Amino acid sequence: MVDKVPMTQAGHAALEVELKQRQSVDRPRIIEQIAEARSHGDLSENAEYHAAKEAQSHNEGRIAELEDKLARADVIDVAKLSGDTIMFGATVTLIDEDTEKKAVWQIVGEPEADAKKGRISITSPLARALIGKKKGASVEVVAPGGAKAYEIARVDWK
Repeated sequence: MVDKVPMTQAGHAALEVELKQRQSVDRPRIIEQIAEARSHGDLSENAEYHAAKEAQSHNEGRIAELEDKLARADVIDVAKLSGDTIMFGATVTLIDEDTEKKAVWQIVGEPEADAKKGRISITSPLARALIGKKKGASVEVVAPGGAKAYEIARVDWK
């Protein structure tokens, strides 16, 4: 059986946009670059040709990856979720018990995880520690940087 890939509607839409860009814009541009480089003659010493072929390989690989993720997508509408128990899609406000610093994370699928945007993968150590917990609970996370303790201040559904 094929494993489903959980993702939010926004994450699914972003993957579709990237796929469309790669298929309808990048692919024809790369094909044009290959044709142009071929017209310069000897391919064995043609750096432009080899660079364009490499770009084509990278683009086609990413297209296949995107098609696979979209085919296996299990799109979850976070707006329809509620409650105070943390699960996929929850936006969680944490307080670091050592530094009192506040951090806000949304638990999302692997394809859409982006720590700089406050989205962590459901498979990350922090998300795995949070799943099933409620507001007010304390969690300890063993991450690559060492163990950290957090208090769950809020659970939101956005």
